[in-house]
Amino acid sequence: MSQARRFDCLILGGGIVGAALALELALSGRSAALIEKHRVGEGTSFGNAGLIQAEAYLPYPFPRDPLLLLAYAFNRRAEAHYQLSSLPEVIPALWRYFRASSAAGQMETARANAPLVRAAVSDHRRLAAAAGADHLLRPGGWARIFRHEAGLSAEISKLGELALFGVEADVLSGDELRARVPGLSDTVVGGIHYTAPVTLNDPLALTQAYVRAFEALGGMVIQGDALGLRQGSGGWEVPTDVGVIVARDCAVTLGPWAPDLLAKLGYSVPMFYKRGYHVHLKPDVPLTMPLLDVEVGYVMAPMRQGVRLTTGAEFARRDAPPTPVQIEPIKRAARALFPLGEQAEVTPWMGARPCLPDMRPVIGAAGQHKNLWFSFGHAHHGLTLAASSARLLGELIRGEAPFCDPAPYSLSRFG
Repeated sequence: MSQARRFDCLILGGGIVGAALALELALSGRSAALIEKHRVGEGTSFGNAGLIQAEAYLPYPFPRDPLLLLAYAFNRRAEAHYQLSSLPEVIPALWRYFRASSAAGQMETARANAPLVRAAVSDHRRLAAAAGADHLLRPGGWARIFRHEAGLSAEISKLGELALFGVEADVLSGDELRARVPGLSDTVVGGIHYTAPVTLNDPLALTQAYVRAFEALGGMVIQGDALGLRQGSGGWEVPTDVGVIVARDCAVTLGPWAPDLLAKLGYSVPMFYKRGYHVHLKPDVPLTMPLLDVEVGYVMAPMRQGVRLTTGAEFARRDAPPTPVQIEPIKRAARALFPLGEQAEVTPWMGARPCLPDMRPVIGAAGQHKNLWFSFGHAHHGLTLAASSARLLGELIRGEAPFCDPAPYSLSRFG
């Protein structure tokens, strides 16, 4: 019988959250194995809008406007869609999400997430520098754009809440916005430009850069199935294509697949999924920054493949068949705002955002098992929070004083 390979830490899941943690641990001298069933970075992490946000303090709440809820009930809005067959499964989680989306609940989440958001850009810059990937982080930020003055005024009124967290933004007229985004339609009356965030035109490249740097420091990427994890006499063990891997510590960074493993270990995770789709359209002129069309509910972002259109949320079972009905409405809306041509791919990409009712991630010690650690449930902000989450969990795994209190991110908050 071959001897099991030993490491200091196993990291289960090779998305951006797992890749950032792998590099974080390797930089501190820890030996680690990154276990991924498929290919690193090509799951949920692949399909984002390329935003590393410096202003993402306020969570995406469940709407409370009765007219808006009625429109959602009839699937009349492009930014949200639900699968009728999935409702029996998703309604309990959506009810918890609704309850957590009160004004007080949103501010509680904002305060809880603030240390992670505040460190998001600087921690990505630190990891990117270590990975030789500084050039992937583009300055210039992104903007929310509006066709109607009422919508713009409502958004401006929210800036006071963000100012509590030190967020600054440029409020732009339509002409000022068009000066920064040549080609933008005259129907746009104005927008809000957040200048502090950085963006990516190839999010997968950043994940891969982190992994390459991790490997250069002695880390290993190994194909294996996290569901085979078990606790043995020598530590945490997982079977892989190269045999059994053993480590003292194990970090679960499985995103939307975390509940599958944790249920086997006795943990209840109230996760639900906001599925999202994207396609790329060929632009007639370069798009200079990502834009959120607030009134329709999608992002157009300049990517290596073209302008990526990312949909809002589809509420469905994680593994239900794709229903990309949101794609055509957002394509029409985007083409009305910016000169976009043909679609670059035949089939839209789909992924599942792993959400928890209070829109906070789970980061920290498992509680019921020694040396088991969690970092998942980052909802809309997996890319944004990956590096600061890695910093926090790395400090906890190494037994160092954490840069922020991990208590707000404990799974135990759900009982």
